[in-house]
Amino acid sequence: MTQEREPRRRFLQQVLAIVPASTLAAGAAVSQTGCTGQPAQTGTAASANPPKPYTPTYFTEAEWKFVAAAVDHLIPADQYGAGAIEAGVPEFIDRQMETPWGHGQLWYMQGPFHPDVVPELGYQINQTPRDVYRHGIAACDAWCKQQHGKVFVDLDKPLQEQVLKDLDSGKIAFDNVPSRTFFNFLLSNTKEGYFADPIYGGNKQMAGWKMVGFPGARADFADWTDQPNVKYPYGPVSISGEKG
Repeated sequence: MTQEREPRRRFLQQVLAIVPASTLAAGAAVSQTGCTGQPAQTGTAASANPPKPYTPTYFTEAEWKFVAAAVDHLIPADQYGAGAIEAGVPEFIDRQMETPWGHGQLWYMQGPFHPDVVPELGYQINQTPRDVYRHGIAACDAWCKQQHGKVFVDLDKPLQEQVLKDLDSGKIAFDNVPSRTFFNFLLSNTKEGYFADPIYGGNKQMAGWKMVGFPGARADFADWTDQPNVKYPYGPVSISGEKG
């Protein structure tokens, strides 16, 4: 492994160690649609019947373009692996908007809300994740148009990256939603979509798992429990049975 690859790989390994909140939130609502009992297509059959392009169910066309442009910065493709776009992260995020998590059904949402208190008290704004995305994207596009004459997706890439950094640091203020809250949702969901099981829409062809050497949902590791420090030789397997 080269020195250049180590920071990216270490970052992705650290992300994989975190249980993805929105993946858990999807729960049965998504897993029932993903685990249909039908075997995954492989080989010639998969090539003859390529999947249709995904059509977002929650995001508008403009919002969809924003999400794609943003996640492309957060996990870009490089010579060592696929980026967020190739891994289907925008699809993962769109699907999450229609889960109990996206609708805020897993939290107490009646108030009172105290957004300026310590983070240990949990989520403290009156907007569901899908509302945070809708208001955050609209506010960011309005800010970009006011400051630079163009919406976010029409800015050049270095300027897009600077806008994302300013959202992360809170330098940009929005009226309807805290800019840092919006960015944190976007960043967390991008990481989750890159590593979640493919049944949730992201991690296409298990690109994230391959990057860090994660074997996925293989059922039996008994032959390897007494072989410490031996590299596992097989590729990952998804819950649906797809092999990488």
